[in-house]
Amino acid sequence: MTRRPQVVEPAPRRVVVLDLAEPLPDLVADDRYDSAMVFGTWRGLPVGVADVMLTDDPAAARTALTPLTDLRDDSVRYEASRPPRLPDDRLPAVTVVVSTIVGRREDLELMLDGFADVDYPDVEFLIVDNRPVLPSDDVLPGLVAGRDRVRAIHEPRKGISAGRNAGVAAARGDIIVFTDDDVRVEPNWLRELAQRFVDDPRVDAVTGLILPAELDTPAQIWFERYYGGFSGERTWRPLVLDAERPASRLVRGARITVVDDGEVVRRFAVYGVGAYGAGANMSFRRSALERIGGFDLALGTGTPARGGEDLASFIGVLWTGGRIAYEPAAIVHHRHRRGTDELLKQLRGNGLGFTAMLTSLVLGDRRHIAGLAWQLPLAVRSMAAQSLSRIAGGASDAAESRPAGLEDEYPRSLVLNELRDYPKGPLAYLRSRRLARAIAVRPADAPVAVRS
Repeated sequence: MTRRPQVVEPAPRRVVVLDLAEPLPDLVADDRYDSAMVFGTWRGLPVGVADVMLTDDPAAARTALTPLTDLRDDSVRYEASRPPRLPDDRLPAVTVVVSTIVGRREDLELMLDGFADVDYPDVEFLIVDNRPVLPSDDVLPGLVAGRDRVRAIHEPRKGISAGRNAGVAAARGDIIVFTDDDVRVEPNWLRELAQRFVDDPRVDAVTGLILPAELDTPAQIWFERYYGGFSGERTWRPLVLDAERPASRLVRGARITVVDDGEVVRRFAVYGVGAYGAGANMSFRRSALERIGGFDLALGTGTPARGGEDLASFIGVLWTGGRIAYEPAAIVHHRHRRGTDELLKQLRGNGLGFTAMLTSLVLGDRRHIAGLAWQLPLAVRSMAAQSLSRIAGGASDAAESRPAGLEDEYPRSLVLNELRDYPKGPLAYLRSRRLARAIAVRPADAPVAVRS
């Protein structure tokens, strides 16, 4: 039997965010980086990405950036077509909720520093301490002290859903924005999210773009390259997601249309909505969270189910007739897991969390059985094809178009670790739900009815 050659680990890759409205900088190799992932923007609007091999000659990098610089004319038209920026008095009050177990002080401090630079008139940043027991040498009070617009509360019930629900209950804003403690936000992040709610009163949730903060380790590069970070293939245009309304009420909400500038560009099963958003950059009207019952306490990081709470909330919005908008100009930068062991744990959690989330949906509304029977076979085939492609070496049109030296192979063990935990999700969810029910819920007059 021919043994598959060992995967060569990729070298560190520089992450560059480049404003195409400005002169191009000199991009050259240094002692650490001989390649770069370059994200092109036009006055803050993301327009595309290019992989570049770096040399001692900056002219070579400029030539490699031609696919991005060729987008300048389209970017000017795109900027001109956007709705005018709203004045401060038309923006809604916003609460940003971050549930944390204070595991990475440096990341948390960088996040808080970024919050200080956010340009938004009426915002509070609510840090939910989700540690069951607070240590005697707690660093969180010192990190929060003296920061304008930042306050902290404690939610001892374990799990990110419990933390997020506690944040919603304590929030003052009409729009609730969620991010994670390992992100760095752009100054205009909240304006871009909030404007979508104002421009379209039918929008119940808005998601944004998640870019990598660094690509310094093989695990970070593999996660970014083959999982697209958090949302698969990135999309650079604003989109609107609506549920189709088929004749049968049993499957209403199971199929979604994606609209770009009034034109339907895709149809897909609602259970694949993760391609358009993740918990690191999502926002909701308070009324929408109340309608879907908040976040399921039996889903998410910190529970046996390990994930899926963000996808369940998106599906809940669409399933109940709501609309989701995707706004790529609302940008956060996420620090992906640095170690391969950390990535393996994350991928296992993704697989287990996805099927746990499906179990949660079916137990919450039996119409999902019909929806899954109608749409899941298509989704499974698509996911299987994607996984087989990764196992085979990540062959894809995108991979084939990368410069020589950047055709990274992907360890099949990562894919197999994700796939093998899919069957564990239903039992993990049932165990998680039993634990959630054993924990006292909030008072009946709390703003959000917490599901358990």
